[in-house]
Amino acid sequence: MSAIEKRLAELGASLPDAPAPAANYVPFVVSGKMVYVSGQISGDAGGPIRGRLGEDLDVAAGAAAAKTCALALLAQARKAAGGDLDGIARIVKLTAFVNSAPAFTDQPKVVNGASDFLVEVFGDKGRHARSAVGVAALPLGVAVEIEAIFELA
Repeated sequence: MSAIEKRLAELGASLPDAPAPAANYVPFVVSGKMVYVSGQISGDAGGPIRGRLGEDLDVAAGAAAAKTCALALLAQARKAAGGDLDGIARIVKLTAFVNSAPAFTDQPKVVNGASDFLVEVFGDKGRHARSAVGVAALPLGVAVEIEAIFELA
């Protein structure tokens, strides 16, 4: 078991299987040492986590949804790194989209659910650049979608 997988277990987290793409795209692209992971939507064993922040969901529920996106991103990164998360040198950037009611302005607090979790898992290698954007709708009505860039060791 890799050091990162041990850390995930210590945190009580487990990675889902890397989700298959839902349309005509690939889940990730490796270019040189960089891994570009397609947007991963909020979801758990019960299916997609749907809702609009500031309307159906509060910040805490949104942050929990964002954490599920982080888990899916890590599942894709593990696959891109040949099955070993220790092959990830660092998390470079997250771009997050939050399904937001018109007056909702706490997108950064929602995305902290993913960012804080990634730093818990990777330590300083998990600190990343980030965008947190509010949008009027997301695929399947999900609460959050996040894409990421990772650097391979």
